[in-house]
Amino acid sequence: MICYGGFVQLLNRRIYKWAKTDQISGTVGYLAMGQTRSNHVGIPPAKGPYPVGCTDFMMDHTVQGSFFRLYYPCHQTDKTERPGWVPSREYFNGLADFMKINRTFSERIFNHLFGDCKIPAYLDAPFHANEKCPVVIFSHGLGAFRTLYSAICSELASQGFIVAAVEHRDESSSATYYFREKTESEKADKKVPKTTDSSQDNLVKEWIYYRPLRHGESEFPLRNKQVKQRADECILALEKLTQINSGTPVQNVLQTQFDWTTLENSMDLCRIAAMGHSFGGATVIEALCKEVTFKCGVALDAWMFPLDNSIFPQVKQPLFFINSEKFQWAGNIIRMKKLDCAAIQRKMITIRGTVHQSFPDFTFLTGNWIGKLMKLKGEIDPELAIDLSNKASLAFLQRHLGLEKNFDQWDPLIDGHDENLIEGTNVTMFQSSI
Repeated sequence: MICYGGFVQLLNRRIYKWAKTDQISGTVGYLAMGQTRSNHVGIPPAKGPYPVGCTDFMMDHTVQGSFFRLYYPCHQTDKTERPGWVPSREYFNGLADFMKINRTFSERIFNHLFGDCKIPAYLDAPFHANEKCPVVIFSHGLGAFRTLYSAICSELASQGFIVAAVEHRDESSSATYYFREKTESEKADKKVPKTTDSSQDNLVKEWIYYRPLRHGESEFPLRNKQVKQRADECILALEKLTQINSGTPVQNVLQTQFDWTTLENSMDLCRIAAMGHSFGGATVIEALCKEVTFKCGVALDAWMFPLDNSIFPQVKQPLFFINSEKFQWAGNIIRMKKLDCAAIQRKMITIRGTVHQSFPDFTFLTGNWIGKLMKLKGEIDPELAIDLSNKASLAFLQRHLGLEKNFDQWDPLIDGHDENLIEGTNVTMFQSSI
């Protein structure tokens, strides 16, 4: 979930007024960096031993198909390039809709802030790993999409994981798309542009944007339906990876240079985990309940509201909650506590000085002033916060996937043993409410 709130809408209205004057360029530049471009702004590089590649995959062009960005260990060549962080202008439009601001103006703002940003991975680079890779399926938050967690996904890939960051089509993404077949009239109309993203000329791109709550609509039925679909989409992505790993020929609807046959027999399908942020954290829990192939889960600042109470006793896998200091509240923590089980490891830590947006890449792409104003940054250095989260996650994954790595050096972080961590939660819990 990306929570900007009414304050951000007020801020954007004020910026919109400034945009009508000649002050726009300087004002936006100042807001973007907080002070100047000398501020360290950018998504941090991965720290593991492998360079990281990424590519996009869509199997089955319809809305029922699977769509994800794949991060993987790679062999870097002179021809490899880092892709842009936001894939196309439609995603800027989706973010504008989600934030309830003007599309035309916000596109100028987003382009200025993020248009030149690159992710720390190489597009379509050749796959390369010295051993079979464990697999992580990653689920994004409300109003996000597949590219917004590249710091986390790239770090996992640099440590030898194959990571599929699913782009959900349940109308919880800011924007996503699929393809439909052209009608006979569209085929005959030469003015209908060809879809360059697709490998098939007879397809037309269809966009799905975030669906807000309607007036008077109850939120739980919508979010509960969405979390179930999201879990199914995570499971479907895993099924597609399983096919690819088996050597079954697959057709990627998208035009990419990546050779999918190189992934044959590359994955350790006995070592699979689910991971996600906010709404994606709830998706992790739903997916664990539905699919026992997931051996464990990591829920980053999970938003528990969409989940049925009935699924909590059905989750049999180890689960790790990594929370921010400023987002959580008693009711949400109580729902996490319902998953406590003496026989199955359930861990929870809180990272001091963090906010809900300390997990997506936004936190790295604004200066301190505007970052804190828009609640994209907390008091802690964002690179330190994500480093703690990543290391704790890797230690947990090694423990419960049975990996033979050196991630156990970070085992103390699982129990909150660091000056920047809290074991459990910082939220005051009254015994009567637990």
